[in-house]
Amino acid sequence: MAKLLKIRELNLDIPKEAKRLAEMMLTDLEKSKRPVLEAVKTSLDNSFYNAKVGYLTPGDKMVRTELNVSSVQKLARVLFMLELLLKNLETGAINTKRELYYMCKGVIKKGNSRLRPLDFEDQTESDSIIDFIGDMLRVYREELNCFANDRGGQTYSQQLVVTETMPDGDKATIDLSSLGTAPYQPKNRPQALKLRARKKIDFCLIVESEGTANTLQGMGFTKRNNCILMGAQGVPSNAVRGWAKLIEEELSVPMYFFGDLDAYTLQNIFRTLKAGSAASLIRNADFSAPQVRFLGVLPEDVKKYDLNTYRVKESDPVEARALKKAKDALENDPFFLDKKNKGLADILRWLIKEKVRCEQQSFFSVDPDDPIKTEKIILEKIKSGSYI
Repeated sequence: MAKLLKIRELNLDIPKEAKRLAEMMLTDLEKSKRPVLEAVKTSLDNSFYNAKVGYLTPGDKMVRTELNVSSVQKLARVLFMLELLLKNLETGAINTKRELYYMCKGVIKKGNSRLRPLDFEDQTESDSIIDFIGDMLRVYREELNCFANDRGGQTYSQQLVVTETMPDGDKATIDLSSLGTAPYQPKNRPQALKLRARKKIDFCLIVESEGTANTLQGMGFTKRNNCILMGAQGVPSNAVRGWAKLIEEELSVPMYFFGDLDAYTLQNIFRTLKAGSAASLIRNADFSAPQVRFLGVLPEDVKKYDLNTYRVKESDPVEARALKKAKDALENDPFFLDKKNKGLADILRWLIKEKVRCEQQSFFSVDPDDPIKTEKIILEKIKSGSYI
């Protein structure tokens, strides 16, 4: 959490840096020079992975946008959007990307007619400008008071207590054991959250499917185990990733991921949770949980528990693309190329060879007469070290 708070303190410099960039562009124009804006290149070919660091970090490559006929609209849009974001910082207003898209359209529609060339055809255009601004200033989107998803993973525990320092200085204490069937969901922002365990917490289980996490909880998972149970909502948002990072850093408990056995889960969900993504290179330090282990479904689980599988049809464009991305990852992704992650790379090779997929819910087929059989298998795997 210390890192997040440190980043928040840098907010005070964002307006100053934005003013410096604007003055630099104006000076260049006055000298008949073409203004240039540069941003960190957030792509796989500018990503590096060091197992000691634990997450993807950016290289030296930059995206350079120089004023010319083809780029004049982009540069003007950057300044236009930056002004809206700076107003939010000044007033304390908070918006989603979708809301900012409509705010831009409102300003253009009700403002000077000369602004019309800046209008966005759809949200993807305004989203890319917001992302460029973050990468240009090297600040998190959340530090610009822009949020894509303002809730962390649904979390259950009988032992976890969270103390939050509110923006006005007031404090709120949440004892998760007092929430009944309701989950705790932290906000997606660098808040002053402090975690405390009422009793020693043995592990944190992050479940890919929020529905399956809710099922485990409904059957008493956290009643029988001194643990934290979290639903990841599929591809983990910054909120989920930041929350997992906080648990890892403040509680130092073993972290396990329980999800599907397929190329998409391994690359897009687990890798993003554990090491971040190429698109979030400047965020990965505070939005990744490097110590999380892949508990399953593992290839050996399929045979051991006689799990149901599905054939991956290469004739299906979606499945064919997933296989192609898996092959590309083995050749180009620094995370899967690192020798520390050989076990995960071997799973990708197995998936490419066998062309099957197995869902986490298949464990419920092992013994339909035992409502907590899946829980027993999860605990057995943790105890025996059946994870990567």
